[in-house]
Amino acid sequence: MVSVIGTGDIGHRWSIGELAQASGVTVRTLHHYDEIGLLTASERTASGHRRYTEHDLRRLYRVRALRTLGLSLEEISGVLATSADDLVSMRHLLTTQLRKLGEHAARIEQLQSQILGLLSSIDDSSMPDPDQFMTTLEMISVFETYFTPEQREQLADRRAQLGPEAIEAAKTQWAGLVEEGLQHMRAGTPVEDPQVQDLVRRWDAVGNMFHVGEETKSVVQRMWEENSAQISQRLPWPAEQMTGLVAYMKQAREAV
Repeated sequence: MVSVIGTGDIGHRWSIGELAQASGVTVRTLHHYDEIGLLTASERTASGHRRYTEHDLRRLYRVRALRTLGLSLEEISGVLATSADDLVSMRHLLTTQLRKLGEHAARIEQLQSQILGLLSSIDDSSMPDPDQFMTTLEMISVFETYFTPEQREQLADRRAQLGPEAIEAAKTQWAGLVEEGLQHMRAGTPVEDPQVQDLVRRWDAVGNMFHVGEETKSVVQRMWEENSAQISQRLPWPAEQMTGLVAYMKQAREAV
């Protein structure tokens, strides 16, 4: 942003197109911010065109920074209504944003370590154990491009709330559910069978622990549908078995 609009001229004014290009948001988004009172241009030309001031620029930065911290537009509006646009509040916002970026960087570093561990096992001519695959798969799913930055933050916060012990227990439980599901699938157990229906309920209960509402569930489902072969290859079960199991579980849900 600075390299594009940071002219150092306090009296500079930006058109909506210039501000959109510089900040990485669309003109439509800026119009929406104006409609809901989140960011209104301080000035207008004689012909009615919006002109944004330095004050507006700082407010837009605060909006975008708060969005990266996972706040909704409604929550951001409340924060901006009760906080001053001064050095103290800006310092607090930047400090919080920097801390979140540090946490994000730490998660990426952890993911890198997990993948390096998998590569190390392969280099030693041994197959990584299921726990390694499960841990890495969980972390990869968070950083998939299917999730928005806000969703990734929400999912990360959810895992932080659960804690390491609960996460490890859930992964172990899920691995057991996979084995149980594969046994039913191989045996040809009807999807209406009470045992299969109970399995579905337990399976979904484990998955719901890591989701934040229905939105992330739909994203995961779309991600699987479009990348099932690739994702299955990262699991400690044959890809065709996992693809078949997911389809089997889907049929069981629809049979209710």
